[in-house]
Amino acid sequence: MRCKLTTLAVAFAALTVSSTVAANTLVYCSEGSPENFNPQLYTSGTSVDASAVPIYNRLVDFKAGTTELVPSLAEKWEVSEDGKVYTFHLRKGVKFQSNKFFTPTRDFNADDVIFSFMRQKDPKHPYHNVSNGNYSNFESLEFGKLITAIDKVDDHTVRFTLAHPEAPFVADLAWYFASILSAEYADAMLKAGTPERVDMEPIGTGPFKLARYQKDSRILFTAFPAYWQGKAKLDRLVFSITPDASVRFAKLEKNECQVMPFPNPADLPRMRENKDITLMQKAGLNTGFLAFNTQKPPLDNVKVRQALALAINKPAIIDAVFHGTGTAAKNILPPGVWSADAERADYPYDPERAKALLKEAGFANGMTIDLWAMPVQRPYNPNAKRMAEMIQADWAKVGVTAKVVTYEWGEYLKRVKGGEHQAALMGWTTATGDPDNFFGPLFTCTSAQGGSNSAKWCYKPFDDLIIKARAITEQSQRAALYKEAQQMMHDQMPAVMIAHSTIFEPVRNNVTGYEVDPFGKHIFYQVDVKK
Repeated sequence: MRCKLTTLAVAFAALTVSSTVAANTLVYCSEGSPENFNPQLYTSGTSVDASAVPIYNRLVDFKAGTTELVPSLAEKWEVSEDGKVYTFHLRKGVKFQSNKFFTPTRDFNADDVIFSFMRQKDPKHPYHNVSNGNYSNFESLEFGKLITAIDKVDDHTVRFTLAHPEAPFVADLAWYFASILSAEYADAMLKAGTPERVDMEPIGTGPFKLARYQKDSRILFTAFPAYWQGKAKLDRLVFSITPDASVRFAKLEKNECQVMPFPNPADLPRMRENKDITLMQKAGLNTGFLAFNTQKPPLDNVKVRQALALAINKPAIIDAVFHGTGTAAKNILPPGVWSADAERADYPYDPERAKALLKEAGFANGMTIDLWAMPVQRPYNPNAKRMAEMIQADWAKVGVTAKVVTYEWGEYLKRVKGGEHQAALMGWTTATGDPDNFFGPLFTCTSAQGGSNSAKWCYKPFDDLIIKARAITEQSQRAALYKEAQQMMHDQMPAVMIAHSTIFEPVRNNVTGYEVDPFGKHIFYQVDVKK
């Protein structure tokens, strides 16, 4: 009997291995662990890649690899003549995923849209404070004030009423925080006393469902067979969490993963030489910058901020850190975003002028400052530690002693959001391509209150410009206001703009259909792996 049982066990193990091998699997060497699986709550690209992209859909989205806005869960929409009422007609027959805690009894409908937005908007909503609810993107756009009502016209029609016309509104609905969650799942988990499960054991309408997550190690997604656009070509999508870029590349070379993000610029020549790898690239809509915490002395002094900007040898940083993969930034807007001010001159590298300004500000004998550097590669910064060390050396030449500080990525973001830093290397990849997506989330007074404004900069003349620009539909008028805003940032210097980078992604040659995303996402629905 024992022999027979052993034989059965071996046969079962062989069957399991065989089915795993037969499954069409792609391994993506991701750079870090997600903070959780709800993109309403977290803004980092790492969390977006693991949640918004595979698991969820939005009312509208972008065609993969492009900035072209396309219908998604909303098939079409109309806007009232006064620009304040948007009516969305929802797609019928869209299925939600299931997990061991929940099986849906109905298709996607208007209730899910209303739940997904009202959770973020209404402080009295039963889910508003779940998972320490902080909706920084929703709040930075001031959607709480902008959206005065969300009404269910019928099961497949939703009407948003706005306080005033808002030019970027539809594009903003393609942003990750506007992902649609299941209201039915949320109700079930609330009744079960486990509402946090909605954010950690996600259920969406997207092409892949979360099967297993081992923190700091691996995420397994499986294709959702009933996906409304048709089942993905991949059966399994694995995120192999690998923070070190050199290790990611070694895994790619050994075919332990087939796609990797954020390569070391120094490794690019070797990648180009490898006949099994295609090095894909696209101009990124991103900006890497050094944010000054303008609420903390001495960085509340504009002369100090200007002096520190003048003391940074930006061309040297571009050469040493980006190895030809980045261009110096002088505006928050990358050159590929309309209204970027190409004419305005950047701050030059001028240590003597920096010393003079520090003296005027009362720091003739220098100062000490903490300089924070992120621990992971980002599209806008391939090596923050090296960049911080170069800035540290530059500042030392003008009498400023900088102490380089870092934390684990999730902790780093949390502490910067809390305003613990003095100066921190940060950056942004636009989620919509509209200029407002750089200004609103990053530098307005609203976003300084626990949002993505790492400079904690609140300057009313700037705010007034941004609010005015949102309410105008004529692009040339908006562009003029955004150019004024760029000049204001140049003068006030809440952050030193460092670089815009090209996105490089090495991909194994047996991968088909993969597109580099200009917004920095990693999308695998349309991807296949040839045997």
